[in-house]
Amino acid sequence: MERCIGCYSCMFACARMVHNALSWSRSGIRVRSRGGLTAGFEANYCLACPKPACSAVCPSGALRERRGGGVRYRRELCLRCGDCARACPVSAIEMDGETGEPVVCLHCGHCVPFCPHGCLAMVEKDHTERQEPVRPLSE
Repeated sequence: MERCIGCYSCMFACARMVHNALSWSRSGIRVRSRGGLTAGFEANYCLACPKPACSAVCPSGALRERRGGGVRYRRELCLRCGDCARACPVSAIEMDGETGEPVVCLHCGHCVPFCPHGCLAMVEKDHTERQEPVRPLSE
């Protein structure tokens, strides 16, 4: 993310193309400053955990574990309780202020071609390589 300028093009692409919204608040990827312009930016998104905590705590089954990691979201089952967002170890799930629904990265890749500096890429990830537990960005 060294080349990221914080233009939010990836966020707008996700919101518009995936969530049919005109606001970056409905984006599954979140670009944030690390603490000022000189500190750079970081992208926060679902890491496709092999055993996602968000689906484990979902009381209705709206978030279900997806083969290969991550989750599938079933809107009609969602209770809008926010348990999934609170359980995410990397704070990658935001609750939509209008609908109360969780907004999470679906790993579709629509954001990738919209980054003008090539900061994003879709790659296969082998979860067996992970050595240490995932930590929230706030730590």
